[in-house]
Formats: sequence, structure tokens, C-alpha cells
Amino acid sequence: MDQSHILVEKRGHLLLIGFNRPEKLNAFTPELIHELAAAYTQLAEDPELRCGVVWAQGKDFTAGLDMPAIAKYLPKSLIKPLVPRGMIDPWGVSTPQCPKPIVTAVQGRCFTLGIELMLSGQISVASESAKFTQYEVSRGLFPFGGGTVRWPQSVGLNNAYRYILTGDWFDAHEAYRLGLVQQVVPDGQELQTAIEIAEKIAAQAPLGVQAILKSTRLAQAEGSRTALSRIKWQILRLFLSKDAKRGVEAFKNRTTAKFEGN
Repeated sequence: MDQSHILVEKRGHLLLIGFNRPEKLNAFTPELIHELAAAYTQLAEDPELRCGVVWAQGKDFTAGLDMPAIAKYLPKSLIKPLVPRGMIDPWGVSTPQCPKPIVTAVQGRCFTLGIELMLSGQISVASESAKFTQYEVSRGLFPFGGGTVRWPQSVGLNNAYRYILTGDWFDAHEAYRLGLVQQVVPDGQELQTAIEIAEKIAAQAPLGVQAILKSTRLAQAEGSRTALSRIKWQILRLFLSKDAKRGVEAFKNRTTAKFEGN
């Protein structure tokens, strides 16, 4: 049996990142978080990789934090942080977010940090039986994986308050209605659907995809005026790229462009 907490598989231009702790509902331990950060860093740094897919072994995506394991670690965290230095924080709290897009496939229970991990990515697919809760407030805490920022950005402030202030459960169809997930599929089809979406993203011009993420994140962080002021420089850089020339040639020849990310 593979003892890794995270399964990593390169599949073409995709990196599949799978939780591998199903006997513990894929709850986050320091070891799992370290391995997850390493996988996100690999996705960011490997020029052949264009999109990530996060998924989970077993019936549940994640039950959130493994509190006994985390509680033992917390006194040491000032010396050895949960996300090792030099690696990307999967939640985009202690470091910038991964510069490449991530599609998340969710099934069963998706609690707390699992929801926030979805929100740090770009597109989420949920099985019909998926259940969600952001219940930190019921434990004397609050969402610390970026949820207080990204919940309102994704579903609107008052919709966010509805669930992050109450800790209430909600199902996949409510998650879709809110905009927390972008597609609901029959149980067992969530991973394949997520891979198909990721493959479509990976077939696009990588520099263009990354420019989209950079621009939208700049707007969220510093406001629309700042993001708009940078657009002409971003688009000029893309116009001068080899991929832009490939795209124009494909348009003229009525073929499908094969982009190389340069």
C-alpha cells in the first residue's frame, strides 16, 4: 500500500493530486499538508504542467483538520510552519496562490479547509451526494484557510454569512445555486468530469490562461482600476509570444492550435 498522504500523477499536461487517507476521511495532518504543498509547488514549477486536478480516495473528499494531529503540531508551528518555506501554500494564505489553474473533484463530506481549498482553485465539480459545512465558528474558531475572503468573492457577502456564521450543512445543489461549485454530476463521475474540464483548459494557450488568473487575482486583491491599468502591458506581452502567432496561424488555416507555452 502506498503510504503517501498525497498521490501525484502526471497525465499529459495535467497533474493529478489525490488525497490518500480515506480511512481517516482524508483529514488534514501536518504530513498531508506538507505533501500537498509539494504537489502544488511541482505544478507551479514544471513547465510541462498546465493544470491541476485535486481529488480524493474513498467516499469523502475531506473531513477538514485532523485536530489531534494538528494540536500536537501547533506548539512547533512557529519554528516549522505547516507549509514549508519555499513551497506554495495550497490555500494561498501564507504565499501567493498557484499560478496555474486547478479543478477540484468533490464527493461525500467536504468540510472546512476542504471548501477553502476548492475556493483557492478555479473550478469545482461535486457529486450529487456531496455535503458541505464551514463549521469553525461552532468550535470557537473561524475559517483561516482564506474562507473569510473567498467565500464572499465567490457567492456574495450575505450568502457567505449564511453559512460561515452558522456552520450549517448544505448539499451539492445548494453549493451549485450559490456558485460554490460549477457542476454537479452523478456520484462516481466527479473525477472524470474534472479531468475533462482540466484537459480543455490545458489545450488553451498556457500564457493566456496564466494571464487570466493574474489579472483576475489582481482585481480581487487591489481593485478593478489597478487590474485594468495593467491590461495593455499584459496583452502586448501575449501578442509578442510564439503561441499568439500559432493561434493566428491556426485561425487562418482553420485548424486547432497546438500551444507550447512560449
